Amino acid sequence: MSTPFPFTAVVGQDDLRLALLLNAVSPAVGGVLVRGEKGTAKSTAVRALSALLPAVDVVAGCRFSCDPAAPDPGCPDGPHPPGAYESRPARMVELPVGASEDRLVGALDIERALAEGVKAFEPGLLADAHRGILYVDEVNLLHDHLVDLLLDAAAMGASYVEREGVSVRHAARFLLVGTMNPEEGELRPQLLDRFGLTVEVAASREPDQRVEVVRRRLAYDDDPPGFATRWAGEEAAVRQRIVAARELLPSVRLGDGALRQIAATCAAFEVDGMRADIVMARTATALAAWAGRTEVLAEDVRQAALLALPHRRRRNPFDAPGLDEDKLDQTLEEFSGESGESGQSGESGDGDPDPDGPGGGGGQPRPGEGPQGDGGTGGAARPEAGEGDGVPRQAGGGEQAPVRAAEPFRTKVLSVPGIGEGAAGRRSRARTEHGRTTGARRPRGALTKLHLTATVRAAAPHQRARGRSGPGLVLRRDDLRQATREGREGNLVLFVVDASGSMAARQRMGAVKGAVLSLLLDAYQRRDKVGLVTFRGAAGEVALPPTSSVEAAAARLESLPTGGRTPLAAGLLKAHDVLRVERLRDPARRALVVVVTDGRATGGGAARAGSPRPFGSGGAPGRGGGRAAAGTDPVALAGRAARLFASDGVASVVVDCESGPVRLGLAGQLAGELGGTAVTLDELRADSIAGLVKDVQRRAA
Repeated sequence: MSTPFPFTAVVGQDDLRLALLLNAVSPAVGGVLVRGEKGTAKSTAVRALSALLPAVDVVAGCRFSCDPAAPDPGCPDGPHPPGAYESRPARMVELPVGASEDRLVGALDIERALAEGVKAFEPGLLADAHRGILYVDEVNLLHDHLVDLLLDAAAMGASYVEREGVSVRHAARFLLVGTMNPEEGELRPQLLDRFGLTVEVAASREPDQRVEVVRRRLAYDDDPPGFATRWAGEEAAVRQRIVAARELLPSVRLGDGALRQIAATCAAFEVDGMRADIVMARTATALAAWAGRTEVLAEDVRQAALLALPHRRRRNPFDAPGLDEDKLDQTLEEFSGESGESGQSGESGDGDPDPDGPGGGGGQPRPGEGPQGDGGTGGAARPEAGEGDGVPRQAGGGEQAPVRAAEPFRTKVLSVPGIGEGAAGRRSRARTEHGRTTGARRPRGALTKLHLTATVRAAAPHQRARGRSGPGLVLRRDDLRQATREGREGNLVLFVVDASGSMAARQRMGAVKGAVLSLLLDAYQRRDKVGLVTFRGAAGEVALPPTSSVEAAAARLESLPTGGRTPLAAGLLKAHDVLRVERLRDPARRALVVVVTDGRATGGGAARAGSPRPFGSGGAPGRGGGRAAAGTDPVALAGRAARLFASDGVASVVVDCESGPVRLGLAGQLAGELGGTAVTLDELRADSIAGLVKDVQRRAA
């Protein structure tokens, strides 16, 4: 077994270390979510924490780590006779991103359950993590239904497995720690709320601190046991402090004044529900115990708010977690007189209950100091029309500053035809592990979803030949049938956005950005990957490679400048290249291309600007025809590029942005070349479709 990096040797990251230690003192806090860029010691600190946890006593031979002092009466390995127990270190169990539901919650031996009528249960990772740490790296990439199962077990302290009439329950109380890189996508707000605390981490910009990080890491890599020995004293001191804080915790008093500050803070920040209040109360109590006090002070409430509220302030899916510390201090000041603790309110701003221990600096950076530079107020501010980044750019081709997007709206559902087998999501039909049962087949590998009727039907004709004499069914492995299910998949939604001068009218581009932002919100809700290709001037550009971070796409869209000619063909060809590469990386995920344009093609050839012609008028490849050669006519080039998508069978939708009394219908022609459909901005709205249905119903009545 490898020697872990010592927890006390981690340089900086005070908030991260404090949040982990508070959960070690009081697992009722509810775990911690660590958000931050790669290479910031997130995983190192979490793995190091397990060495600090006190050893646990378990019933000898129990696969579910029952406490011998109070064994679980419903333990599948029980009942446990008094007496034999053993002591072992607390476990740290890692849940990989690609784990299955069976690996997480455990699996039933269906064959033995049907043939012998016994509950043969193979424990999963939730059982292994009982009374220890369950660590989920890249938790934002874990499938939603696994995150739901994980958080339900953490909240209830038990795991339930219900399949084919067989039920198993076992205790599952653990310290839940998740880490994530926000660049790879966010967790849903309702899942964020289930984590007790959250911490933002970033690499230090101080050269001396960075030097110390490198020095310690190199020393550890050269001699892990020797490096750990040098830090053994500090590790033992923190371990003893955790034990002392656990013993002190039941004696900590949470007074009415502190409770009023907690309630007032949650109300001031308009936090939904009551979970935030409860988590803040538990965190403030743990902070007091960690500091060796039996009374919760205002400084504990402030630190608890910085750790428990930022991720609960997220209103919009594209908002970044954050907290306005000035508003927090004002709220605590306002209610400090009622608490009787105003003299100990900790208004110095350091938020550290113990200057000698980890935890100075607050849960979020001060305004202007965070990695996003937005002052921790949550969400990237949208530039007003004409503001952009504060410096209007005047590049070649008449480039204009970014335009603010119009308000988003609920869009109609766009889907890929046919049935896929990609990653589970909520957009297009697919064969998945979850959904409605559509049939049965022989299992390929381990049986995960039994089709009971098909299994019985396969075994029934052979009962006499197998010598059946009693009521039980004589079952063989070949009789088992796997249920085939149909659900929904997430797709790769690739946006190809026209940012040329023909789209640059400010009101028009604002409406276009609002439509794309609405589609991005829809992609976020349906668990899609997204990519963004733009075209203007002389070329197409990959503004955002395919990613699970819809938030990144929204940020790129906000800062998108406009102006120049309309190289429609270049944009389509760039999108085709993106899809070709993505098919190699993720062949099972089907693509939906959304082209946002008025259909004009004026750049990248000899055609005259402002003189668009019907698609295909330039002739087919290798043939004469039209008023210009196919190799120089931008309209013909666009038609040829569009037909590449049609030949590959890529699903596509053209959002027609043409406006005004005179319409050329070029976007509809482009949709025909793509083999897709065209919708106008008005038709894209879900409420317009609903209104159309209501009109038809009224006429029928």
